[in-house]
Amino acid sequence: MKKSMAHGVHCPMPKFDFDIVTLGHGSGGLLTHRLLNKIIFEALQNEYLAEAHDGAWLNMDGLVAYSTDSFVVSPIFFPGGNIGDLAVHGTVNDVAMCGAIPEFLSLSFILEEGLLMTELWDILQSIKMACHDSGVQVVTGDTKVVEKGKGDKIFINTTGIGRMHPKAHIRMANIKKGDAILVNGNIATHGVTILSVREGLSFETSLESDSTSLNHLVAELLDEFGADIHFMRDPTRGGLASSLNEMASMSGHGIALKENNLPIVEEVEGACEMLGLDPMYIANEGIFIAVVEADKADAILQAMRRNEKGADAAIIGEVTEAHKGQVIMQAAVGGRRVVHMLAGEQLPRIC
Repeated sequence: MKKSMAHGVHCPMPKFDFDIVTLGHGSGGLLTHRLLNKIIFEALQNEYLAEAHDGAWLNMDGLVAYSTDSFVVSPIFFPGGNIGDLAVHGTVNDVAMCGAIPEFLSLSFILEEGLLMTELWDILQSIKMACHDSGVQVVTGDTKVVEKGKGDKIFINTTGIGRMHPKAHIRMANIKKGDAILVNGNIATHGVTILSVREGLSFETSLESDSTSLNHLVAELLDEFGADIHFMRDPTRGGLASSLNEMASMSGHGIALKENNLPIVEEVEGACEMLGLDPMYIANEGIFIAVVEADKADAILQAMRRNEKGADAAIIGEVTEAHKGQVIMQAAVGGRRVVHMLAGEQLPRIC
């Protein structure tokens, strides 16, 4: 930490591209990345924040992972879930991405005046069920109420903590040339489901959010493969493209993808084509990226597929030195293109 900050001296604000906060700063893409790095991390910098992962690793009589998140989804009820189980799943998954076994959650509500008690009760029941399925407990929290028009029915903030898996060694620095990149299932399903509810879109089959807890699948993989799993991340806001770009930028390696290998539900792909959206930038809530030792990739893929939460897993690419700091996609129709980080706000309020 800078000496001036350590002594409580106010530091001048660094030069920034915007005078105000925009919705794009919450997209999980390029604007979020700049806000974090140029403003928030600059003001609060320390060795834990420098990891820029889904959580922090803390040594407290043993290594634990600690993560916090806020949920502002609209609508608060959607096919396959609601803001309550989404909050549990999201925080459990962030702790799991650190290689830890989630155990305890804090849960804080900001309730808007006028929220129906029946809706609050249904959300609480979903939270209870999600905690049961994930094997975690809510042990503390807070509740505040704001005036009507000052919120969006309900906002939820959660914090999760868990002890590290004894075989886990998850670090950005572990990513190396030749590593294989896997995802555990179909991408963009959550974001398109939320959009379909909001815009009244209909599909031939029932489309539901893939929101779920991934900690049990992650624990199984770590049990079997341990340090062969070099890095993990769940591509929520900003989608797969933004998460992969963060990995390429911070690791200093290139990432090569094959479009034909990306798993995606037909209805989701069709909706994206109809609306002019790229599924690479749409949020997920039940998907994680695993960067693994190349010669173990097929075995890890098969282990994923044995679990229902990894049934549609796929190897989507590899780490390369050919284009450091960039993500390059081999297109299905031939040719290659650069996959940039999400520049603005594609689908607001989805997680």
